[in-house]
Amino acid sequence: IMNKAKIIFGFLPLLVAGFLLQDNSLIDGMSSPFRYDGPYVLYKNDKVYVNYIFDDKGVKTVQTDSVPVSEKNHLVLKIATDIPGKEFSVQLKSKLHNEKNDFRKVSKQLAISDIEGTFSAFRKLLQGNNVIDDNFNWTFGDGHLVLTGDFFDRGDRVTEVLWLIYSLEEQAKAAGGYVHFVLGNHEIMNLNGDLRYVHSKYMGNAGLLNENYLALYGEQSELGRWLRTKNVMQKVGNVLYVHGGVSSVVNSMELSVSKVNELVRPFYGDTTYNYPDLKVDVLYSDLGPFWYRGYYINKHKASQQQIDSTLFQFGVKYIATGHTIVADTISTSFNKKLFNTDVPHYKGHSEALYIEKGSFYRVNVTGEKFLIAE
Repeated sequence: IMNKAKIIFGFLPLLVAGFLLQDNSLIDGMSSPFRYDGPYVLYKNDKVYVNYIFDDKGVKTVQTDSVPVSEKNHLVLKIATDIPGKEFSVQLKSKLHNEKNDFRKVSKQLAISDIEGTFSAFRKLLQGNNVIDDNFNWTFGDGHLVLTGDFFDRGDRVTEVLWLIYSLEEQAKAAGGYVHFVLGNHEIMNLNGDLRYVHSKYMGNAGLLNENYLALYGEQSELGRWLRTKNVMQKVGNVLYVHGGVSSVVNSMELSVSKVNELVRPFYGDTTYNYPDLKVDVLYSDLGPFWYRGYYINKHKASQQQIDSTLFQFGVKYIATGHTIVADTISTSFNKKLFNTDVPHYKGHSEALYIEKGSFYRVNVTGEKFLIAE
């Protein structure tokens, strides 16, 4: 089916009206009943190729169009959501920059982790806590949204999740706020070729596009270039955000947040797993910041002294992680210095960590707040 299903846009004028209009709005005015995935935005030969994949009762078709790279700022991409007929729009960024490492004087924060392609849970948390409105517009003012990794894999709406994060970044900046996307082990896995948890839908999509899966997030893709600008450790206010945690071995290396990010970033997409020095090798190991589980399980179990050492070394008062589920709710441990934000969203147990004026709350999809620390 995959070979027969691939169809160039020119043969599908009746399927979707106005895929590329004069104003370069992609699938603007779409009235198709078919579910679609994408876009997959790839750069080749000084052109930007925009690929959508449509699914009509299991029969998939690809629509592709392109514009010169010089015109990419005029593109308006349409992204499907979990609500039938509901979309949001995205414009490609004119430039991409590596993220800063430290943000101070933050009025409020909402932290979410481990969405794993569950777009509905992500949307409901954001809307229920007044981060976005019903049309997916930023409404969190000067607040900071912190996403602590593992938004890839397992679920079947990864593409939509990524484009929503991408789109909210510029909206947040315009309002004086910020979106931080801290990479977890699943983001890194999708960049460096460990694909054991990738939903089968996406492997099939890569085949439809005649691409290796890694190319979808490679250096010649928009989302791949964007992901490579992200950090694996981030200081926001007085909180250190890291997907897995900081092991005692990493503590002993006496690295700053900026140095950790500087060391790991060049190897996000490295598929050899042969790193140039011991520090990088440790950071990509089970003791590194996006794989470590020692805060919550017995292997390499952390101590209060280890936690305190991390807080002192990185100049923060708290640590927030994802990666390891310990409860159906946001939880805290180590004398309320450590917050775990990983909950089973796929089971309907969706919560986020909300921080304002020195108080820490767990919040749910309806915006209810439960004080857990002050």
